[in-house]
Amino acid sequence: MIQAAPGVAFGGGSLDLIAGPCVIESEVHALMLAREILARLGRPYVFKASFDKANRSSINSYRGPGIKEGLRILAEVKRQTGLAVLTDIHTPDQAAPAAEVVDVLQIPAFLCRQTDLLVEAARTGRIVNIKKGQFLAPNDFRQAAEKVAASGNRRIILTERGSSFGYNNLVVDMRSLAIMRGWGWPVVFDATHSVQLPGAAGTASGGAPEFIEPLSRAAVAVGIDAIFVEVHDNPPAALSDGANSLHLDRLAGFWKRMQSLHTSVTATAISTFGQPAASGMV
Repeated sequence: MIQAAPGVAFGGGSLDLIAGPCVIESEVHALMLAREILARLGRPYVFKASFDKANRSSINSYRGPGIKEGLRILAEVKRQTGLAVLTDIHTPDQAAPAAEVVDVLQIPAFLCRQTDLLVEAARTGRIVNIKKGQFLAPNDFRQAAEKVAASGNRRIILTERGSSFGYNNLVVDMRSLAIMRGWGWPVVFDATHSVQLPGAAGTASGGAPEFIEPLSRAAVAVGIDAIFVEVHDNPPAALSDGANSLHLDRLAGFWKRMQSLHTSVTATAISTFGQPAASGMV
């Protein structure tokens, strides 16, 4: 079990949530979303937002406020809400300063094989969330986790976000969730990036948000430890990933249904196989 904050423990048998906007749009907006998500859930979760989106489709796309201002805003979100916070890092030198503020360092899918990045993230002692590259088979992804573990940090969570399937499309192989969970680390399903249509809008990615819930139901049924969703109060106006974001107003119902399904799946597993072992290593 990996404790992120009071009430949030990945791999402890509960279904936890990582949620927030793709990118920090402003301090006011980040604080509003953090509070609104908390109010709708009525329970702790991990707030996520990026200070920089270094892999946008177009050079003209909004990337974020940058590391200095972004970390200041995330620190304020954490101070005012008490929530655990997650953000992406893209280069090894960003690991240490980000770790001074956030509880979870996220390795973007495109960078999951970057050894120096993984090692520096590991050395901070923070939880490291590694997203599986769209180009990797599940079994190949294990080496990314082992790079972090070999660097002295076993506080690892692994996130499935779909695999490239031809041009401008992703598909989720639900077998990957079971394969990755078998390695002993908690597994997260990224429900919103999995419905992304990379580059489908020309200078930006498209999305099919109508599939967020069907894929999430399937992932919960397979057995996962957390769901990752990008949430926005006005997806069409979002500065990044609006096409595949979950509308804030839909979050409460979505989460209630996911929790209900998780309870049913867990009860069935216990009655059939006995008490399941919790995944994850501290």
